[in-house]
Amino acid sequence: MKDFPRARFRPCIDLHDGKVKQIVGGTLNTGNGENELQTNFVSEKTPEWYAELYKQHALTGGHVIKLGPGNDEAALAALRAYPGGLQIGGGINAGNAGSFLDAGAAGVIVTSFVFANGIFLEENLQKLLKAVGREHIILDLSCRKAPDGRYMVVTDRWKNFTSMELNGETLERFSGSCAEFLVHAVDVEGKCSGIDEQLLDILARFSPLQCVYAGGIASFDDIALIENAGKGKVDYTIGSALDIFGGHIAYDAVVKHQQRT
Repeated sequence: MKDFPRARFRPCIDLHDGKVKQIVGGTLNTGNGENELQTNFVSEKTPEWYAELYKQHALTGGHVIKLGPGNDEAALAALRAYPGGLQIGGGINAGNAGSFLDAGAAGVIVTSFVFANGIFLEENLQKLLKAVGREHIILDLSCRKAPDGRYMVVTDRWKNFTSMELNGETLERFSGSCAEFLVHAVDVEGKCSGIDEQLLDILARFSPLQCVYAGGIASFDDIALIENAGKGKVDYTIGSALDIFGGHIAYDAVVKHQQRT
């Protein structure tokens, strides 16, 4: 049996209204109301506290996600607390990407800037490439399963389907324009109900680049599944299930698992 590189734990800091929160995927309303919002956890800790914790344990490649407006100050505080250790996403475009890198981000995560009204915008991706370079771009291909069973990339806080299917052709197409892929399994995100094994299989089989999978991790069995089925190409992040976000999986145990020899 082939030995694959060990999957890495990628920590996260999700920001909403300037606070660290865990929200059920796809419930963040794009309008003025918050009727649909399902919040699993609101932290009393600052974004800097989380960034410093991840720095203490040398966890790299994690991400700060701005869920809507009013999060820039909190995001910048996290980046400055752990320079070079965290990527940032949420409202990233060719005009502001460089400023976040200057503030300490290791990379910028982008979706909506390269997908507008459900259509992929090649010119915007080229603008971003020119602004910051392929090595600093993480393409967010978070997706939901459509009624026909295909996984379709979603944007605008995961509310709107694009015309882009997540498959081998798409992963190959974009592999020359970014350093890695971030993929939230939106249908299970925040539910702590287990991972989307079909989506994991697509990433493991077809991605030419390293991927970060997020969504549904509820136990070390789920982590083991990613490690075994991911073929060394799929790292993982844990949100609502982690005890530092009010869940039942001990952060310290995940760190020890990551650091095992």
